[in-house]
Amino acid sequence: MQREKTINILFLIVLAAFPLWAWSVDEPFLITLTTRAVIFAIAGIGLNFALGFGGLVSLGHAAFFGIGGYVMGILAFHTQTYSPLMEWPLVISGTNQMPLIWGAAIVISALVALVMGALSLRTTGVYFIMITLAFAQMFYYFAISWPAYGGEDGLSIYVRNRFPGLNTMDPIQFYVICFTWLLCVLFLVQRASRAPFGMFLSAVRQDPARVQAVGQAPYRLSLVAFTISGAITGLAGALFADLNRFVSPAMFSWQVSGEIMIFVILGGVGRVFGPVAGAVLFIMLEHFLGGLSNFWHIYLGAILLGVVLFARGGLFGIIAGREIAHD
Repeated sequence: MQREKTINILFLIVLAAFPLWAWSVDEPFLITLTTRAVIFAIAGIGLNFALGFGGLVSLGHAAFFGIGGYVMGILAFHTQTYSPLMEWPLVISGTNQMPLIWGAAIVISALVALVMGALSLRTTGVYFIMITLAFAQMFYYFAISWPAYGGEDGLSIYVRNRFPGLNTMDPIQFYVICFTWLLCVLFLVQRASRAPFGMFLSAVRQDPARVQAVGQAPYRLSLVAFTISGAITGLAGALFADLNRFVSPAMFSWQVSGEIMIFVILGGVGRVFGPVAGAVLFIMLEHFLGGLSNFWHIYLGAILLGVVLFARGGLFGIIAGREIAHD
């Protein structure tokens, strides 16, 4: 719908302009807060690709978020300690170059999602939800018992990784990097949703038998969607770890999976820009309500309940109308 396209553009303009205003008035905290929202939005878009378009309700996306974070942490750790990542059969060093870290995070997260999806997609419904949750918990307990990289205490990175031509320690420059990635991911998901693959994927969510009747394999379509979803979420994890310069097993926790799903539900399931709005709303609620009470999750729960009961299209459903449009 034209109305939704206009709202999407206005939303992106505000999201781009707000950090510039914060920079002009010397408020780096607000820039960091917006950067966090953008990174969470990327993670939400990753889940939405599987959930909104493919109907795959996953409670294990924290696995990919954590993998992306630990890829960044491990590569940067070996650079700052001047120790090789691997000595046999090949000598592999760490790196503090963001493009290399992003590539590694995306590829490794995609491979894990491929294996995890190949097993999980043999089940449906609540069994699929629980097996994805089980995978994420396996990574969580593995990270806790991995003393080489901090174990339960996590791993600190003293200096943010580098990007050619930019000072990544400057909050506004790091925000530009994250916002650019958000635009790229939005473009990718929008094009995929309009392509034949996206159409078939939506059809799988509605009626797998009919998709199979026209010569397509629902399992394969869902597996590709789950793999792409994991890769996007892994990228978000790498960016989040770089933002904080810290990784810990908490990135694998089921609470993270739940929060990513909240972004999608708040913004609107199946809408390309829905997770972006949901992540921004979540960060706003966390900031403002968290300042009023330590029990701000109660208010969040009430809002989420209201969205589920009375505004199932999410925030974008309220503003742009009930019809789901992937534009």
